[in-house]
Amino acid sequence: MAGLGLVLHPTRDVSEVVGIIERWASGHRKTLLVRAEDGHRVPSCVEPVPAHELADRADALISIGGDGTMLGALRMAVRDPKPVLGVHLGRLGFLVEVEPPDLPRALSRLAAKDFTVESHACLACDVCGDDVVAFNDIALVRQPGSGFVTATLAVDGQRYGYYRCDALVVSTPTGSTAYSYAAGGPLISPAADAVVVTPSAPMAGISRSVVLAPEESIRLDLRPNSAAVAVEMDGLVIKEAATEGAVQIRYRRDAGRVVRFDPQRYQERNQLKLSLLDLPFLPDQLRELLPEELRRERDQRELEPPC
Repeated sequence: MAGLGLVLHPTRDVSEVVGIIERWASGHRKTLLVRAEDGHRVPSCVEPVPAHELADRADALISIGGDGTMLGALRMAVRDPKPVLGVHLGRLGFLVEVEPPDLPRALSRLAAKDFTVESHACLACDVCGDDVVAFNDIALVRQPGSGFVTATLAVDGQRYGYYRCDALVVSTPTGSTAYSYAAGGPLISPAADAVVVTPSAPMAGISRSVVLAPEESIRLDLRPNSAAVAVEMDGLVIKEAATEGAVQIRYRRDAGRVVRFDPQRYQERNQLKLSLLDLPFLPDQLRELLPEELRRERDQRELEPPC
């Protein structure tokens, strides 16, 4: 492995983590790359390159931040997917893999190809003529005070009905735990291939989530009486006030490659995070998901005699 591309959280201080990576790379004669616009945030030994070249020139990407940064790294490499390792600086990460103290060992395993790859699908979207990709979701969102999102749904060219709601969210299985879930949509297993269309605060028309097959093409057309809407891709606004046009969506398998060192540990950690989303775990299940040190402390307290 010759070169590693660094993808930085846009606002948080990443200097400590970058320092760990720089010291490891220096000892292992590896080249580090970063987007030119982030060049001032890293040591001079890290080579700045144009953003569109970063994924092409790197053998793997290292995302330093939370899930939002990870999604950005996956989108960056969507044309030629590269392994993406997530280093955790966020608060609730479903995609990130390692904590900063574990990073040197993780980098050595990455260089030795001692890891597995978790494949992620994306939504390939034509938004009013612009091509974009989303690994979580694409959403049509009403602007405050401007009325409702009103759009028709067509699947494989056949019109199904219409929505009148605050927002309309189309998500992948990965994105089912994000905006779609908050809007009342179902949790979809990451092992499944499916697309979920969920209205938020529906006033009329289709009022429940629709789960579609990955082979089906989706088209959302704004109706003439729709309010101006913003279009969001993975939480980023890509259109401010669309009043007409269509969003066409296709599901694309194997669009992103996420590095996993211990898939079982990752699944257990995600179970604990999902419990924060009010899933009905039993007390014994939650105990097994706690880190070993916390389990020992909990068990010791239960054994102590009452005063």
